[in-house]
Amino acid sequence: MKFIKWLFILLIIAGLAYAAYWYNRVEPLPEGIVSGNGRLELNRIDVASLYPGRVQEIKVQEGEAVQKNQVLVVLSSEQSDSQLASAQAAKLRLEETVSRAQAEVAAREQQLKLAQMELNNAVSLRRDNLVYQVEVNRRQAARDAERAAVAAAKAGQAEAQAGVTQAQAQVDAASSAHQDLLITAPLDARVEYRIAEIANVIASGSKVITLVDPLDITMNVFLPTHSMAPLELGAEARIILDGIDAVWPAHVEFISAQAQFTPKHVETANEREKLMYKVKLRVPVDVVREHTKLLKGGLTGMAYVRINQQTNWPEQWQVKLPTSK
Repeated sequence: MKFIKWLFILLIIAGLAYAAYWYNRVEPLPEGIVSGNGRLELNRIDVASLYPGRVQEIKVQEGEAVQKNQVLVVLSSEQSDSQLASAQAAKLRLEETVSRAQAEVAAREQQLKLAQMELNNAVSLRRDNLVYQVEVNRRQAARDAERAAVAAAKAGQAEAQAGVTQAQAQVDAASSAHQDLLITAPLDARVEYRIAEIANVIASGSKVITLVDPLDITMNVFLPTHSMAPLELGAEARIILDGIDAVWPAHVEFISAQAQFTPKHVETANEREKLMYKVKLRVPVDVVREHTKLLKGGLTGMAYVRINQQTNWPEQWQVKLPTSK
């Protein structure tokens, strides 16, 4: 009985060992293909305030999809309001000055016409010896004085108009600063974090919202040094994510310039591999656009990179996209 009992125990142990081996075995990769594990990463954009102010309103929630130029956060600044009102008032005063200068020019031009008529009349009378030359000279001097007055009025008008232009520039600057208190989305994206909250007073350059671009999806993998020589930018790759029955196309976008020690989270077939190269894979935008609900930042999976362009992809790594979006 003891022999049968021990034989039974040994059979169980052998079965468990075989199961463990079968489960943990490493399938050999085809020649010309290397692999690595990683996780999807979305491009993160920190949206900051250009000017200081108090957070008056936050118009979005975390996880919400936003459109380009959509208002995310509204800041309140009494200083900005007063600067804009002051610039607008200064422009209004200068516009009134321009109006007065225009009226002055019109009046002086009428005086010039009258002085010219009187001069012409005096010249005509002088031909008939009905007036002395001194009268002609007096009226000519009066005409010249009016002409100078018109020139001076026009110069005053131009100066006033230049002041209006300068005031408009100040209004535009104040209005732009005031408009910048409405913090908007730089692109179509999704809200990841709300950093600021209502009533917070923030400084210039403070981050208020963090966005992620759902169309900018990459995966960083670490590949062994012996596979780097033939690897080229643009090389084809495949990504298989945990929990999703699909094979995603990708391509090599970045290769690090030098090797680094293998990060602890990277699983390698050969634990003696200490130096690895960081390689960034990008999923095509048109594929991402069709499956944004499935592709999320942080999803883990395996990536397979073809370092030999003559190698054909095995059947299990042919591109297979999900049928449901």
